[in-house]
Amino acid sequence: MDPRFRLALQWLLNAVALMLLPQVITDLRVDSYAAALVTVLLLALINTLIRPILIFITLPITLLTLGLFTLVINALLFWAVASLVSGVYVPDFWTAFWAALLYSLLAWLASVALSGRDGRQVRIVTTRRRN
Repeated sequence: MDPRFRLALQWLLNAVALMLLPQVITDLRVDSYAAALVTVLLLALINTLIRPILIFITLPITLLTLGLFTLVINALLFWAVASLVSGVYVPDFWTAFWAALLYSLLAWLASVALSGRDGRQVRIVTTRRRN
């Protein structure tokens, strides 16, 4: 699969996952698919650029909590991105916490669906026998 197509499909599937969250988390509101697309794009940028810095800064507390503090970081970033996008409403930290956790799970499932069972892309290799 072409990497650009896979990236676009991953983006669309993550937006669908975000649109499904209000079905489970009633306090969360996503008004439109366009708002979901923008939110997913901003989440990807923030998770790529800012999240590693926050994890490094909070490394001592992350180690003390055996990595569970990264869930708090994810919730805070999810809450921050939702506050930047009109059309996505997250009222409090706990809503952001559960939404970020469920969104991460759904995004991971979409990623696995687009790749092989072990996270690598599926490639079919054929060999010819020479006589």
